[in-house]
Amino acid sequence: MSLNIADILHGCKLFSDVPAPSFQRLAVLARLCTFDKAEVVFRQGQPCPGVYILGEGMVRVFKVGPGGKEHVLHIVAPGETFAEVAAIAGFDAPASAEAVAESTCVLLPAEGFREALRADHQLCLGMMSGLAIWVRHLVNLMEDVVLRDAAGRLARFLLATKTDADGSLELPVLKRYVASHLNLTSETFSRTLRRLVEAGMVEQPDAARLRIVDSVKLRLVADGLFPKV
Repeated sequence: MSLNIADILHGCKLFSDVPAPSFQRLAVLARLCTFDKAEVVFRQGQPCPGVYILGEGMVRVFKVGPGGKEHVLHIVAPGETFAEVAAIAGFDAPASAEAVAESTCVLLPAEGFREALRADHQLCLGMMSGLAIWVRHLVNLMEDVVLRDAAGRLARFLLATKTDADGSLELPVLKRYVASHLNLTSETFSRTLRRLVEAGMVEQPDAARLRIVDSVKLRLVADGLFPKV
């Protein structure tokens, strides 16, 4: 069943505490956007189009350094937002976004969204808890890069990925994008995954699918308490 604007907004964590009148204001402002796989949503340095809420599909947000090297900042899943900070502050997009699968988004155009914030204090207050959750997520990412080794970062990523009842999961994007998101090279990612498989914590039925076999030990690795892995 195709998602509509109301469905996508209701599923968005950022607006989960926004009161009904303010929510309706957003619904009137919003418009639906679709993107093909590999289609660029916006580019780094361009004017920010607004706040995007992903309804279905997947989007990678990435930054390109002066030498052309890419780093994946965020792998956006349904219910999550991207470009919200640039839209609120009114500055150019600090990173690029690309659909890694056919994706449907709601766009809250930047100027209209800022006008809604200026006019509606309840909207601002309702968004604060959602923004706080996003800040906590960024702090966790920084903690991973600074305090965790490759095995710890990968273990945390796998534990946070949605699994089937038997512990099976499919990597949401290409391995090289996941590796970049975890601040690892593709070679280090593959080597680390192989170590987890050899330790009996993870199985790899095929190139795209994994199965968590021992979540208790994997949690210890994520917490840096299993140094032999």
